[in-house]
Amino acid sequence: MPTETVRIHTDFITLQELLKLTGAVDTGGEAKIRIQNGEAAVNGQPCTQRGKKLRPGDAVSFREHRYTIGHGR
Repeated sequence: MPTETVRIHTDFITLQELLKLTGAVDTGGEAKIRIQNGEAAVNGQPCTQRGKKLRPGDAVSFREHRYTIGHGR
């Protein structure tokens, strides 16, 4: 599965915001439920915190999607 790099221009992005930004989910409500159900992993570890702060270098897996966080600069 290819990995998509998501470049951010801030210090961090939350897991919920990432899933919405990338189109992996349609709404924030869907993101909340899927994260709380344990469908997302951050750096290889299951994550149920929708407000988890992701910084450049972090890797996220969600269903068939793979993302790495990069610097936007």
